[in-house]
Amino acid sequence: MQPKQRDKILITMVIAIILSYLSWYNFSAVINFIIEDIELTPGQVGIIISAFQVGYVITVLLTGWLADRIGSREVVLYSTLGTAIFSTLFAWLAVDFWSALILRLLAGAFCGGIYAPGMSLLSNWFPSKERGKSIGAYIAGLTFSYAASYFIAPQIASQFSWRISILATSLPAFISVFIIYKFVKENPDSGLELKKSKINLERKEPGIQTEASPSPEGGFKGPAIITTSYMGHMWELYGFWGWIGPFMVSAAAAVGYEYSTASVIGGRLAAIIILIGAPAVWLMGKVSDIIGRTKTIIICSIASLIAQFFFGFLHGGSLIIITVIGLWIGFWVISDSACHSTGLTEMVQPEIRARSLGIQNALGFMVTAVSPTVFGYILEIYNEGINNITFASNWGLPFLTLGLGAILSPVAVFILRKVPQSDLMADGNK
Repeated sequence: MQPKQRDKILITMVIAIILSYLSWYNFSAVINFIIEDIELTPGQVGIIISAFQVGYVITVLLTGWLADRIGSREVVLYSTLGTAIFSTLFAWLAVDFWSALILRLLAGAFCGGIYAPGMSLLSNWFPSKERGKSIGAYIAGLTFSYAASYFIAPQIASQFSWRISILATSLPAFISVFIIYKFVKENPDSGLELKKSKINLERKEPGIQTEASPSPEGGFKGPAIITTSYMGHMWELYGFWGWIGPFMVSAAAAVGYEYSTASVIGGRLAAIIILIGAPAVWLMGKVSDIIGRTKTIIICSIASLIAQFFFGFLHGGSLIIITVIGLWIGFWVISDSACHSTGLTEMVQPEIRARSLGIQNALGFMVTAVSPTVFGYILEIYNEGINNITFASNWGLPFLTLGLGAILSPVAVFILRKVPQSDLMADGNK
């Protein structure tokens, strides 16, 4: 395997996910404009945000299985095309709650075939000792895309309309389709990696039937525990990302900014808060290659969840302080994401890598289908009588629920450290 070739594949995949995932948070980024146009309540907003995640979960298991059967590249290619189509249609066809719900559901469904199969493709190109930073770079691209959507969409919406902003952040996915088709391919040596892994397993346990034992010694206990940790991570991450835009707009309005100005300022601040996670996830993925996956997860998850306990209660106070704490959370909330995915790839055999990542993603995103809705309904209950989220003032308890759910992540990883199978991660440096 040529290092230059795999680096080109990584760069191409990062560019592709940036362009295709601009549409992920374009809805949240301009929700203040959409609410006025098609009259949505905070609870309905939470349902629509969650519907996208539900669509993701519906297909991620199937696409993980398909990626193992027909190749990750094909799955990523056609899923990106579907994402481009339904994200673009939202700009023209979303006219009420139900149309918005269905279109976001379908867009999320096709997004389910991009992320996990993309990580599987990259894991076949990079050895374990470099896999944390490579998958970290891929997730950094995803994070950059989310941030870019928050930065671009509100600006366009304030100058033109929210529909134009949706178009501007959806059409680039068609460019991603071309890039994947033209420049991305599977690692031709991945079959060799599979053979080597079987040989190594047979040496450890002579006579083992490798075809019937797709997981290394320890079975699926390690993968199950790291996936449990991932679920706590995802509860916090996507609840935070899904609502940080509306919160920052509301925080800007609370200190006196006029509505349209608050929408632009809040959108930009939310973009920066998410964007800081891009270098964070790459950096901590690289750190996990050195100090271990579980240690990195514990540090990152605790640093993030503690701040969630008081972040929302800062609403109405200094926008500078809110932004600083938001940046702190933005850095740590995503920073251990690569550790969960990379750790899983190291505890399962290559022939089931894509579907294992698919299962992990599906379970994680099942949680994300709940947390934004819970957040939205708690926000609605504690701001009774306020239909426009911008003018909500009680944000403390919704963010508190994110921190409480996130406790699952470090607790599960503490347990994982006691499991011998965790030694398979990062070449023995768990």
